[in-house]
Amino acid sequence: MFAKLVAACAFLVAVAGIVTAGPPNVLLILGDDQAWTDYGFMGHPQIKTPNLDRLAADSLVFERGYVPTSLCRASLASIMTGLWPQDHGITSNDPALPVGWNLGQAMKDPRFLADRAKMVARFNEKPSLVKLLGGRGYKTLQTGKWWEGEACRCGFTEGMTHGDPARGGRHGDEGLTIGRQGLKPCTDFIDRCQKEGAPFFVWYAPIMPHDPHTPPEKYLNQYKDKTKSIHVARYWAMCAWFDETIGSLLDHLKKRQLENDTIVVYLADNGWIQNPDGPGFAPRSKRSPYDGGLRTPILIRIPGHPDAGKRFSTLASSIDLMPTLLAATGTVVANRWPGVNLTDAGLVRSRSLVSGATFTHNAVSIDEPARNLEWRWLVTSDGWKLMVPNGANVMKEKPHLFRIERDPYELDDLFEKEPEQARRLRALLDDWWKG
Repeated sequence: MFAKLVAACAFLVAVAGIVTAGPPNVLLILGDDQAWTDYGFMGHPQIKTPNLDRLAADSLVFERGYVPTSLCRASLASIMTGLWPQDHGITSNDPALPVGWNLGQAMKDPRFLADRAKMVARFNEKPSLVKLLGGRGYKTLQTGKWWEGEACRCGFTEGMTHGDPARGGRHGDEGLTIGRQGLKPCTDFIDRCQKEGAPFFVWYAPIMPHDPHTPPEKYLNQYKDKTKSIHVARYWAMCAWFDETIGSLLDHLKKRQLENDTIVVYLADNGWIQNPDGPGFAPRSKRSPYDGGLRTPILIRIPGHPDAGKRFSTLASSIDLMPTLLAATGTVVANRWPGVNLTDAGLVRSRSLVSGATFTHNAVSIDEPARNLEWRWLVTSDGWKLMVPNGANVMKEKPHLFRIERDPYELDDLFEKEPEQARRLRALLDDWWKG
């Protein structure tokens, strides 16, 4: 088990009588567009995820996990910086499109590209998990989704993403082959780090189960007779394919005798509810303030942790990963982060709410994050959820209030029936937004 971190930030890991000195490796696995319900360990009646089930059995499992926003770029930036989108400045996937233009046209426009470069530069001004770990001697690898330009310029020691718009760079480019076309960049990197005796951090963020939903036939055949919708079957099959890639990574750690020296974290960047009538997503999922877009299980496997396999009903947020992983790796910094260390049971139990906001896909302003706001939301530890629209960007909507612990699919709006609760929660939400 992990020994107590000493003042010098070194730590000892004792497993099966063997003591290994040095900081732990970290494998961060990020699902892309997968609903909180869509796992075997979360009780889905059809989707089979045996490898994530295996990981959950050895992890701290936060069943009520959330991301602060339900759009991938802003969500990933919050994971890496430990900050809310309005604080790190990445609220939207892209700058505003010129009137009448599509994305392909805009990606050739110097003004649009200059705004994209400005977003990346602003992100790089912030402290990040990868920079802080790199400062402690970690080798760090980026694979999969990555929006913030060339990975190595953002602090990774190695990366698949070049980020050059002239060569198709936007949200991952060459990195998007990971998982769908094998895992060799990850496994080779792990092997090199082991040979060098260097601790490593791997960002494994494949564009899976994200569309295009193009699973190999062996996965699709498992599901196409279990639903009337081929679109749903393809999405389910993508979840299964993604799970198998995770199993291959976990097996590689075991093969190299690294599983007892490696922290493994899993969560999804945002949710997805498959439209049964087409290849896209249904309402109340991605980009929405509903749990179908915001909620995700968060798994943290720390070898030898006494709570391994325990399921927690307390609230957790992806904002928490920064302080959690800094503590677990013995990385001491002066900054104070808005999240909490998820391995500190007292802090987790004392949390009364988690909050967040959703924003426009294309920024109204890249300089004023509040102008991109669509919804603010919060969930309380006693099971209330409030959602408040920003009328400037969301027309003809009103606030919504749900008793989420007994209405997990947000079907019974209590906003008009519970005015006292609505006022109480609105005050808390306003306080959070003001900072």
